[in-house]
Amino acid sequence: MSIQVQALSKSYRRLLAVEAVRALSEVTLEIHTGEIFGIIGPNGAGKTTFLGCLLGFLTPDSGTIQVDGHAPDDLEVRRVTGYLPERLVLDRWMTGRAFLGYHHALARLPDSTRRSEVDAALEHVGLAADAAARPIHRYSRGMLQRLGLAQALLGNPKYIFLDEPASGVDPAGVVLFRRLLNEVKGRGVTVVINSHQLDQVERVCDRVAFVKGGRVEAVETLAAGATLARVLRVRTLAGALERAGQERIQALARGAGAELADMAAAQARFAVADDDGAARLVAALVAAGVPVIEAAPEESRLERLFLEPPAQAKS
Repeated sequence: MSIQVQALSKSYRRLLAVEAVRALSEVTLEIHTGEIFGIIGPNGAGKTTFLGCLLGFLTPDSGTIQVDGHAPDDLEVRRVTGYLPERLVLDRWMTGRAFLGYHHALARLPDSTRRSEVDAALEHVGLAADAAARPIHRYSRGMLQRLGLAQALLGNPKYIFLDEPASGVDPAGVVLFRRLLNEVKGRGVTVVINSHQLDQVERVCDRVAFVKGGRVEAVETLAAGATLARVLRVRTLAGALERAGQERIQALARGAGAELADMAAAQARFAVADDDGAARLVAALVAAGVPVIEAAPEESRLERLFLEPPAQAKS
């Protein structure tokens, strides 16, 4: 059940404009079954248009999209699709529980399981009983995102499309978001994420398409959900690392929950999970007598795409 995009193009004609504005140009790629696929790029790159075409909301000028052999707006596809939009327009007079119950009914899910499945969905996204009974107009931005995610997950869809899913979410919500994505991936669900939050994209995605000027400039393969998602560059006094030895440095890194990537006479690169992991690593090196002069994060692979986009896609 893959998503296949072939030579997709889409233009918009502006009022009084002589020429149409091309949003997508000859986009071709495949999103594999069960992977988490990210879409990134600068503002105006065509990401939202691409997502709209994938969902069947927009009709392309040319090219095709096949979702498990069907058009994206086919009812067979819609029945197994969950969607979280960037701009949430909810019935704000409803309670969270009533809102989910309403969408459970719209999805034609069984009446007999509605209450239990709605309560389970609310609990799954961290909305406690008192929040579920609260009118939506009293929800914070983060709570709205959680409710929208719960709605997208109703009925255990096979395809989930998320547009800026972690926007306005606090750190606890971001951790919850990553956990939920790992859970649905474990069930073989295909997830497509459009996001500007590159650190979160790197942590959860298997592959990422970099879109610029309506074209896919690159498709990067990542270590999906990797716990070691950042690279820390550590500089020491000349020869200090060689004297300590690679095996010793490697053991210190692993003891601090990090991994040694490469090492030279006065510099080493480590994979760390987060700022706390970086702090533990530096503390372990200093405690072992390694004279650390400087420790700084390295630019992520996705950040480099924005600075120097490659000439051709790679997978």
